[in-house]
Amino acid sequence: MLGIGLVNMAVALDQTVVSTALPSIVSELHGFEYYAWVASGYFLASLVTVPVFGRLGDFFGRKRFVIAAVIVFTGASVLCGLAGNMPFLVFARGLQGIGGGMMVGTAFASIPDLFPDPRARIRWQVIMSAAYGIGTAAGPSLGGWLSQHYGWRSTFLVNLPVGILALYFISVHLPTYRRAVEGKVLIDWTGAVLIALVLGGFQIFIEAAANGFTPANLVLGVLIVIGAIALVACERRASHPILPLELFHEPKLVTLFALSVLTGFVMFSLIFFAPLLLQGGFGLTPPQAGLLATPIAVCAAIGSAANTRIVIHLSKPTHILTIGYGLMVLASLGVAWTTSTTPRWTLEVALGGAGIGLGFILNNLNVFAQEIVGRSRVGIATALLQSTRMVGGMLGTSIVAIVINRCYEARIHSILLASAEQPAGTWYARLADPRILVDSSLREVLLSDLHRAGLAGASLVESARLALVSSIHVGVLLTTASGCVALVLVRKIAGIRLHRKEI
Repeated sequence: MLGIGLVNMAVALDQTVVSTALPSIVSELHGFEYYAWVASGYFLASLVTVPVFGRLGDFFGRKRFVIAAVIVFTGASVLCGLAGNMPFLVFARGLQGIGGGMMVGTAFASIPDLFPDPRARIRWQVIMSAAYGIGTAAGPSLGGWLSQHYGWRSTFLVNLPVGILALYFISVHLPTYRRAVEGKVLIDWTGAVLIALVLGGFQIFIEAAANGFTPANLVLGVLIVIGAIALVACERRASHPILPLELFHEPKLVTLFALSVLTGFVMFSLIFFAPLLLQGGFGLTPPQAGLLATPIAVCAAIGSAANTRIVIHLSKPTHILTIGYGLMVLASLGVAWTTSTTPRWTLEVALGGAGIGLGFILNNLNVFAQEIVGRSRVGIATALLQSTRMVGGMLGTSIVAIVINRCYEARIHSILLASAEQPAGTWYARLADPRILVDSSLREVLLSDLHRAGLAGASLVESARLALVSSIHVGVLLTTASGCVALVLVRKIAGIRLHRKEI
């Protein structure tokens, strides 16, 4: 459990450390258009590999895959720290996502092997909660502090000692369990390739659709539909399918998958765009932004620890999900109403509420799904929950980024038309790049050029900050809507109970 907990810490640390350092990374390597891809590249690679290795773990045992995952993840973290441009960083993040997906798909599915009784499993989740809490709580502040004092590259290299420790505990102490599936296993490689193509194409379609529905985008959409149909046909014929279709015959399990998508949408949107709001919109330094973003991580650990004591005593355990999603809706509204004049403690309360909500949601979705499926499918069920959450994260970061970019560009254009004596296009390209709100050196050069042109540079930059804040507010409102949909869906799984099981 220490080894699995360290894997959990590595994943959590990577998500939160990088999110705080991301504005600095984009500022140095250039290319704000890759902002969402630093997150989406990781999610895409992860969600492709999670179900594949989750299923392979069901067939062949999980220990060997967990060890390989830690090695890939740690090595990719080093490559991220060595990146010299944004495309290479996106590639390295994708490789890191492959390792992260392998870890999530196999390490978390090892817990039901260790603890078949769901009530005992929930109690042992305190180790997972502590590991996740340490990683996420330290992440925002650590990411801001490291990026300011040692450069953003150190935020990736911090995964190295955690990965080495995890590798030791897992290789020495994690038992090798006999696989639940007997007989010869024919690996469904065709299904694995189709899953990768469909999910990868879906991500590219989301990004491309931001520029309008061109004929190429429509062709891509048709190909994705054809790929999905081929995937269903392939899995129906496969003797050992990567994606068992019978999982989707259980309405409660399908509802849990949908809730996982919505959780990822809200969670990762807040994690990745709250730092941009604080640094670009409010002008805070990375350490200041990291400190303000810390409550979401700390309170997630607190909520998860409290959940282990609460949920086992509820006659209807799913009530804890209702509370969790309600807190996330309120938190999203709180962020959407925050301006530069709003007291900072109100933002911290909002982010803390989101953290407690996540603590009430994440572990329970896993346990509820594991209660529905048998041991032979616990790996793929757990993996699909992680994959669907990553799909939600991919959708959230991509869609919210598109909305923010479009709103920001439109507002900058309006500001320039209203205030500039020269043609708006003269300054549009520079002011429409949010890096000038994060990078002080770029901002000083722009202010100097505006001053020489006889324009009120400070006023224009301040107007750009207000434009970014209002644009992020619009994006965050999408997370509020997602949380409301989740509140409605929770009612469909009210009948789930936690039954004792013997080893």
